[in-house]
Amino acid sequence: VEPVFYVGISIIDMENNAEAFQSFLQVLPPVEFACVYGSSLHPTNNDKETMIDYILGVSDPKQWHSENLKLNKHHYSSWMAHLGGERLITAVADKIGVGVHFNPFVTWNGKMFKYGVVGMHDLLQDVQCWENFYLCGRLQKPVQIVVDSSDISKTNSFNLRAALSASLLLLPSEFTEADLYAKVCNLSYMGDVRMLFAEDKNKVKKIVTGQFDLFHSMYKPFLEEYEAKKLLKLSSTVNHQIHVSQDCDLSVAHSLVSALPPSIKNLMSMKLGEEMKSIQTGRIHDTKISSREGAANCLQRILRRKVMVSSTRQAISGLLAVGGVGATRYVANKINKAWKSWR
Repeated sequence: VEPVFYVGISIIDMENNAEAFQSFLQVLPPVEFACVYGSSLHPTNNDKETMIDYILGVSDPKQWHSENLKLNKHHYSSWMAHLGGERLITAVADKIGVGVHFNPFVTWNGKMFKYGVVGMHDLLQDVQCWENFYLCGRLQKPVQIVVDSSDISKTNSFNLRAALSASLLLLPSEFTEADLYAKVCNLSYMGDVRMLFAEDKNKVKKIVTGQFDLFHSMYKPFLEEYEAKKLLKLSSTVNHQIHVSQDCDLSVAHSLVSALPPSIKNLMSMKLGEEMKSIQTGRIHDTKISSREGAANCLQRILRRKVMVSSTRQAISGLLAVGGVGATRYVANKINKAWKSWR
């Protein structure tokens, strides 16, 4: 068990959170990976009605759901549990969604939980390759890992470095640490269909404000790495935040693009009309870009498209998974939050 990404919180709070987050997993079949994400990680969040959100990685989703249906059939919508069982559950997740099945509104020990179950292969593909830009986006923001048999936290370092690189490419020459984390956070919301009508319009700002220290602990090592490489300069502000200056010339932009997943670089090369040249290893690729602005716009379009497709697919899959009553409740909660933010 390894609690991570907690800064500015007491050791007692860390241990209490880790114990609370881990205890719920005892009622489920074993998992290879588990992390908690979302508003329950806000250090100042004392709302007892907040749903605690999990991503669970398992080796065989169909087998896992088969076991969980025996233990916790009430976690699933009745039509899925009775009509198709684990076969239907995984089919909807894979064919309609992006490989994740969510069970929301699960009550246990006086608290409410939501957990998404995904195969380890799909989880790794998204973290390493940004295949759907869905789960990788969750792991670019603060999480608390409570089970990690496959060392996903180490693998995720590539995802964090790539997210930092993408954000720097999209930012101007001067910005604050808070601006950077807002841009990182926004990567996985660009094009998200839920942001149009069913999400708090201030969501990104609230996430960054509520979890600033957690973002800082995640990205500080990579910022220092990039400073050592002369890609940017860091300086402290009056309120002890970091002010960032970056060189916006083409060579720096090229370095930032080179840190992105190969599949993203391939798409950028095709869209920019440039050829991909292979370095002698045959596995490392280098993307030619003619302008920083062009590369930034191209990257933004690619990520927006990926997020739009994956969020739409997952939204449909999620509504089917929870059934009529659950879907109505879930959408109503989302729209209520959105409505309050617009008011």
